[in-house]
Amino acid sequence: MKNDSLNGIKRSNAVRRTAIAFEMQRHHGAVRRFAVLVAASAALGVVIGFVLPHVSQPVLVLTGGTASVGQAARWLRALPVAQPNSASGYDRDSFAFRSTDDDSNGCDVRDDVLARDLHDVAFAADGCTVISGTLDDPYTGSVIRFHRGTTTSAAVQIDHVVALRNAWISGADQWDSARRIAYANAPANLLAVQGEANQEKSDASADHWLPPSRDFQCPYVALQVSIKYTWHLSVTHSEKEAMGRVLAQCPGAEAPDLGGAQGVSTVLLVPPAVQASPCSCTVCRMRRLDEP
Repeated sequence: MKNDSLNGIKRSNAVRRTAIAFEMQRHHGAVRRFAVLVAASAALGVVIGFVLPHVSQPVLVLTGGTASVGQAARWLRALPVAQPNSASGYDRDSFAFRSTDDDSNGCDVRDDVLARDLHDVAFAADGCTVISGTLDDPYTGSVIRFHRGTTTSAAVQIDHVVALRNAWISGADQWDSARRIAYANAPANLLAVQGEANQEKSDASADHWLPPSRDFQCPYVALQVSIKYTWHLSVTHSEKEAMGRVLAQCPGAEAPDLGGAQGVSTVLLVPPAVQASPCSCTVCRMRRLDEP
C-alpha cells in the first residue's frame, strides 16, 4: 500500500513537471514568434524606407500639415504678405477698362474675350462684334448660350480674375495711370464667365470667394497667384492661407507665365474646358462691362 502511494505521488509530480515544461515551452514559443514578428516588422520598415519616395524639403508647407509643390506654390510663397491698403481714393474709372485698342484691330476687348472664350461664335458684319456663341463657364461648369442684346448680354460678363479693387488695395494705389490701364486691359487677367457668378464674386479675394466648380478652383488660384506675382501685388495672411489650401489639392500646379507686367500682355489664357475661337484679337477698344 505504501509503495502504491509513493508511486502515485511520483506519477503526480511527473505530470506536474510535464505540464510546467509544456507551459514554459509554449511561453518560449510565443516569445520567439513575437521576436520574429518584431524583426520582420523592422525589416519591412527598412524595405519600405527604400521603396517609398522621400519627401524633399523644397516644398511649401501649408496649413493642415499638407504640402504643395510646383510653380504656383513657389510663387505663392514669394508673394509679400501685407495688410490691405486703404480703398480710399479707389475709382474704377481710373483703370480705364475697355478704353484702349493696343493691337489696332478696332475690336472691343469684351468682344475679343468673348471670341476667345466662347465657341460656335457668330460675328456681326464688322468681324469684331460677337452676336452669339456658347460659353462653357469655368466658374460654374454650366453651359451658357450667349445672345447679344439689351436684356441678354449680361448672362456672360468679363471678369478681372484679380479684381480691380483688390489690385488697388494690394498695391495698385501706388501705380501711375499707364500701369493701371495696362493691368485692367491685360487679356490674361480677363475671363468670360457666367454673369451671376461674376456678380457674386464682386471684388472678393480667394479667402472670401472661389469658383463653385471645384474643377476650376486650382487653375483659378494658380492664375491669381501668377497675376499677383507678375504685377508685384501683395496678399493678406488669410488670402495666402486660402490659396495654399487650394493648391495643396493639386500638388505640382503650374502658374501661367504672363510674360511680365510691362505694357499689355499678349498671352491668352483659355480655361481647359473652353475651346478657343479662330479670332486672333488680343486687346482692344473697351467700354463699360455692363454695356451690351
